Amino acid sequence: MKLRIDPTPSYALALEGGGARGAYQIGAWKALTEAGIHISAVAGTSVGALNGALIAMGDHARAEELWSNIHYSEVMDVDDDEMGDLVRGDLQELDLPRVVQKVSAIVHNRGLDVTPLRNWIRQVADPAVIRASEQEFFIVTFSVSDKKELELRAKDLTDEELHDMLLASAYLPAFRIERLAGKLYADGGVRDVLPLHVLIENGYTDIIAMRLYGPGIMRPVRIPEGTRVHTIAPTAKLGGILEFEAEQSRRNMRLGYYDAMRFLYGLQGRDYYIDAQWSEEQARRFLCDAAVRAGASQDWSLRYIHEKQLPGLAKRLDAEDGGYVELAAAALEAAAARREITPWKIYTEEELFHAVGSGAVEELLTPAEDTGFLSGILTGQT
Repeated sequence: MKLRIDPTPSYALALEGGGARGAYQIGAWKALTEAGIHISAVAGTSVGALNGALIAMGDHARAEELWSNIHYSEVMDVDDDEMGDLVRGDLQELDLPRVVQKVSAIVHNRGLDVTPLRNWIRQVADPAVIRASEQEFFIVTFSVSDKKELELRAKDLTDEELHDMLLASAYLPAFRIERLAGKLYADGGVRDVLPLHVLIENGYTDIIAMRLYGPGIMRPVRIPEGTRVHTIAPTAKLGGILEFEAEQSRRNMRLGYYDAMRFLYGLQGRDYYIDAQWSEEQARRFLCDAAVRAGASQDWSLRYIHEKQLPGLAKRLDAEDGGYVELAAAALEAAAARREITPWKIYTEEELFHAVGSGAVEELLTPAEDTGFLSGILTGQT
């Protein structure tokens, strides 16, 4: 595979806030590291700040281990099983009187106790390693006491300040707000959930933004001429912002890795990751041959295939943009989904074609006027 972006410059990362969805960014970081992308700076809001600290420390294996084994009680003072049932809406498993009592206590105390998160930060974030990092690290939070956004350079902070500001940046609205060094803070997302401006104002011109679509305000940013902002964004749902469950985090890390690989190498597909090798002519011939086999009993003409069948297929697969390469990828992807082929692998067209097996693509082709049949195939109702 060939990189789609220039690996020569150093890149700065803008890490969006999004609570428990943050594992996605660790997976994406792994893909960037494997591709040899050099990171010169990181700016993070909320969980993006926590991940920024992990990235500045440079130990991906440790970051992956932490997220792979995350659970509610590491972030909030709650019972893991009860919180999991509550988040998943499994009311049958809940001791409702006990839950009501705990919720009442939370309301009375004005939010969830995040002492476990405070302790987690102190155990995980090593100020000396972060300050010695070759990467600049910026933490974004909001001072409620001073009514202003803060963009803090980690190298300028003491050990205590660094730990406090990481906690301050991650103060989600559901958390109990407590004073840090005499002041109140709120999650940085209340003013800037994706801290692009910090990097731009500090002179970084090659930026990769890692989205989580977390709650918060997107601060308007003017992108100066000569500054390039690339985006890695999730192609599937990442779960709730308070869904601190190991299994969900592992899924999110995997998705982050493969979405970053799609970004880095220009992979085709929506739910699958296809390293497109075919030319337009090869893709056209593949689709045409499949249509000839599908319509053999009806003796479809080549004109009918090109003017009716393939345009109809493109419409049904929502693949009308692009050329035959994109349509072939969409057809292979639809066939793979129906055959329940794992998406967690990078395939060439040939590899995915062999994985789906004989006749899978042909099943997607049907007379242009008969859309009910294809609809049934794609929904598993035929």
